[in-house]
Amino acid sequence: MEKKRFEVAKKIREKNLMKLSEIANKAIEEKHLTKEELVYLLSLKDGEERKLFLELADAFRHDYVGDMVFIKGVIEFSNYCRKNCHYCGIRAENRIHRYRMEPDEIISIARDMAKLGIDTIILQSGEDPHYDIEMLEYIVSTIRKSTFIPVSLSIGERPRSEYLRLKNAGASKVLLKHESINRKIFEAVHPDDDFDTRIDLLDYIISIGYVGGSGNIIGLPDQTLEDIANDIIFMRDIGVKMVGLGPFVPAEGTPLERLPYGDPELTLNTYAAVRLSMPRVFMPATTALGTIDEDKQFEGFRVGCNVIMCNFTPEKYRKDYTIYSGKARVEFFKTASRLKNMGFKLSVKVLRQLERHEKEVIERC
Repeated sequence: MEKKRFEVAKKIREKNLMKLSEIANKAIEEKHLTKEELVYLLSLKDGEERKLFLELADAFRHDYVGDMVFIKGVIEFSNYCRKNCHYCGIRAENRIHRYRMEPDEIISIARDMAKLGIDTIILQSGEDPHYDIEMLEYIVSTIRKSTFIPVSLSIGERPRSEYLRLKNAGASKVLLKHESINRKIFEAVHPDDDFDTRIDLLDYIISIGYVGGSGNIIGLPDQTLEDIANDIIFMRDIGVKMVGLGPFVPAEGTPLERLPYGDPELTLNTYAAVRLSMPRVFMPATTALGTIDEDKQFEGFRVGCNVIMCNFTPEKYRKDYTIYSGKARVEFFKTASRLKNMGFKLSVKVLRQLERHEKEVIERC
């Protein structure tokens, strides 16, 4: 059976869209797209050419990683943070209600998540030194041994020795976003971070065998399409296996609280450009996009995305994990049902849990 990407490439040729056709052929041959070619894709607006570009990205997703959508679960276990990133609502100087979850509480939630068929358990927090390496090792190793599900870390910058110990404890994935590969933009929004330290740490994480992930924010001050193209090239060249990118969403009480939302359409273009550049990557349709427009988040699955992150943070804490304002609620059963209705494949365990849940809802009615 002919691959979908060849069918879409043929449609592009028949429409005499020569520039897009050249890029499509290059991507099909798995040759690196140039910055100029990526900028061209990112710049496409509504019209037939953009429609076919997005269709091509969807075909690449289908051909390379299939129609399965991987549902990952997030536990936001602490909103304490020692950093003051200008875009983040849990920055150290923000006056918000703070919380920390106890290790055994985190573990208990992870075990409940495992029963639902979650693909990966993501432990996410601000950069909180309260959780020392021994505590984190206990959490990670206990979750891994009791659930047999991959554990992913999204805990910011930690010493290399700690990331190595956490890998030995059972963590297999790390998301450490670079946010922008433009040094000036990075330094402008990260007053107490060092650009080289961030990049070197990401490189180290990948080098010791983690499934490494990074990502950028669409819509930071002074960002250009060239910057976004450079972000894609950086992630491709450093060898990330996960790409977590999304639009800027302002957070109350931050220096950037009056900055407008990042462009959802440009975000979709970026997803699509990433899929053509890194066809085998795992890429979530992010909560940030869903915060701006829930339908746009699910549209992400039609332009190259194949992952979604559902929130399992207990209600009493969730309202305080305000990395940006109005954060969308991505609930497990609602998400699984919508993906199923869109025609995507889900794991057998997720489908069984969804069927059981739907029966219970009917019985209650």
